[in-house]
Amino acid sequence: MDHKEEQINEIEALESIYCGEMEIITTEPYHAFIIPIKSDDYEEGVAGIRCCLRFEYTELYPEEPPIIDIETDEDFEFFEPEELKNHIIDEANENLGMVMIFTLVSVAQEWVNEKNDLAKITKVEREEKKKFEEEEAERKKFEGTRVTVESFLIWKQKFDEDMGFLSKKEINEKGKKMTGRELFMLDKSLNESDLKFLEEGGEYVKVDESLFQDIEDLGIDEDLVSDED
Repeated sequence: MDHKEEQINEIEALESIYCGEMEIITTEPYHAFIIPIKSDDYEEGVAGIRCCLRFEYTELYPEEPPIIDIETDEDFEFFEPEELKNHIIDEANENLGMVMIFTLVSVAQEWVNEKNDLAKITKVEREEKKKFEEEEAERKKFEGTRVTVESFLIWKQKFDEDMGFLSKKEINEKGKKMTGRELFMLDKSLNESDLKFLEEGGEYVKVDESLFQDIEDLGIDEDLVSDED
């Protein structure tokens, strides 16, 4: 086999196929040339993938693979030049003995389109996920905190403490019943709020604490008071 002749014939065929795109870098001692490829939807700076395949014949080509390199000046997601190079070399080793550049370029073109499709699908999924997360965050703003029995009881206890209320249990723990005066003095929030209301109305009412006598002083039956409670 005349390897040199095989190589020259292939170059002529490639120039016809990739007219205006193929660039011959050198012819001696062996041809070296570049063929650009791009994904079907490539648009510079907007979408798609573009790179250049650089081939160089060897003395025994096509009985051995050509020297292959990938050149690109852009950074693409899911596109690794070294991965594409290895993919082309594997294909070259399966086509030894016959001219193969057109086959290698076609395989590279298909690979680039697959990677580009993967990038587009991933982009759509990310956008949908981001939109969903934003909608969830917005919805939770209007949901508030979910109330359970436990959380309500905790809130109620804190509320009572903040407002100065005592539960019946706490009153019983004191070991005695509280007088009317004590209850009145205990509920400071009620006392203060009523006085504030009267002050805002232009009047001030002085409360005579002596009016709130102990139940014992009033002579009321304690059993009767207990029943009413």
